This record gives sequence, C-alpha cells and structure tokens, in this order.
Amino acid sequence: MRQVELPLGEAPVVAAVGVGVHGVTRLDDVFRLPDLWQLHLYGYEGTLEIEGTEHRIAPGHASLVPPDTEVLFRYRGRSEHLYAHLKLSGEPHQVPVMQDVSPNRTLITRLMRGALAAAPARAAAQLWTVLWQLTDAPPAGATADPFTVAAAHIEAHLATPLSVAEIAKVAGVSHNHLTRLFRARTGTTVVAYLRRRRMDRARHLLTASTLSVTAVAATVGIPDLQAFNKVCRRELGVSPRAVREQQ
Repeated sequence: MRQVELPLGEAPVVAAVGVGVHGVTRLDDVFRLPDLWQLHLYGYEGTLEIEGTEHRIAPGHASLVPPDTEVLFRYRGRSEHLYAHLKLSGEPHQVPVMQDVSPNRTLITRLMRGALAAAPARAAAQLWTVLWQLTDAPPAGATADPFTVAAAHIEAHLATPLSVAEIAKVAGVSHNHLTRLFRARTGTTVVAYLRRRRMDRARHLLTASTLSVTAVAATVGIPDLQAFNKVCRRELGVSPRAVREQQ
C-alpha cells in the first residue's frame, strides 16, 4: 500500500494524542488499530511495512495508516514520534501512506504538540489542520512550492515579529526571489501581504470575538496600540473600535 483514501469532510474525533517511544527493549513492533486512523510524525530512522510495501522512516516524515491495517515497524534503537489516533469521516482525498513533510515540519510539529494538552475541540481543529497540510503536500520527490511554504509560515507566526529575510530562509529562496513570487501570486509585496493577513485576522477577532482590542493587537503581532490603530485605519479605513462597532 502506497496511497490511502483519507476522509476529510469533517473534523476528526480524537481518541488519543501523544509521544511514542519505541526501540528500547526490542527493534520491531506489529501494530493495528481496528477502528482508528494512525497519524505519526517521526523523529527517527527506521522502516514501516504495510501490506508488503516497505516505507523508509526518517526525521520529518509523516505516515497515515487506515483503520484495521496491520503495520510492522522496525527501529534502529530508541525511536520517538508524535502520534494521533483518530476517527475520520467525509469526502476522501488520496494521500501517500508516507511522505516527507520537512518544509512544513515546524508548523505540523507545533500543531501536534499543541494538541497534546488542548481541549478536545481545539485538539480536533489542530489535527484537522495537520491532515489538510498532509493532503496539500507536494508529491514524493517534488520540490516544495516556496510560496506555499512562505504563506504557511506567515499564517503560523502572525503573532510574532516576522522579517522578509526570515520568511525567505524558511522557504529556501532569496529575498529577491521571494519578492518576485509574491508579486506574481498576490500582486503585492511580502510585507504588504503580511500586513493584510494580520488585518484580516484582526478584523475577524474584532467582529467575531470578545477579545479586547489590546489582546487582538498582540494576537496579530502588533502589540503597540498606537501602531495597531494606525495600521487599522490605513488597511481597514477605520479604527479597531469602529470595526467592532460596525459589526
């Protein structure tokens, strides 16, 4: 088995999320979950065998195994991974059993670790995002799209200071090349795109939540209220409080 039909029409029901440690007392395991999907994000070298097909495991790889499917894991020593056991339903999407998610590893790791101690609804939302990230990943052997990597990094770090140089480094391209990509895809600069995404999120939080203006400003990475007001007026045409009052 090299591909699976991953149901993604609805948020997953999360049965378990955790950190698995194997290879300490033995170097292989046979594992099967009768009713649950297995999602693993690996931090070790090894192999996974499913229905006679062997897949290489490496740090930054992720696997998806359907319910009631027997898997043989082989380790090379102490082996650690993040895992989630899920019930899934809805429209199926074809994805690889195993894929290299290195370009999005930071985002996926953050989401899965965040789900460890999150409330059930939040854990489900974060893991649903992970599954969509795996569905949208480039095919095996393909080069990750730098624009997609950059945009995902921006979405995951709207609350923190971001520079074009940092975003370009994450995307694996030069400052100038990233600028050209954003011009071609969005018609604007990286800085303008980042500012717009911050203001889109700010507008949503101001109109759909009861967060204070101060909290909204911090959440979108502009903790200085004077600066936040200035950006709101320039991008949205009115002050943050006016945005909220309009709603």
